[in-house]
Amino acid sequence: MGMKTKIRKFGNSLGIILPKEAISAMKVQEGAAVYLTEGPECSLRVTAGNPDFVEQMRIGEDLMQRYRNALHELAK
Repeated sequence: MGMKTKIRKFGNSLGIILPKEAISAMKVQEGAAVYLTEGPECSLRVTAGNPDFVEQMRIGEDLMQRYRNALHELAK
């Protein structure tokens, strides 16, 4: 899905306006935080969720599964 928008001046800053289709696809509302991560060839990825948090949760869940018995014993 490709969408085109332009860089615009807002006071002393530059910004973009996201088309309503992009807002709908991201399932966000006004005031929601979005995260920019660098991609290849001067690209950026805009996500509604924090990608670092998602990766940290995946690692945590993996560790909890792997050390399930030890954690169970520690919880006693």
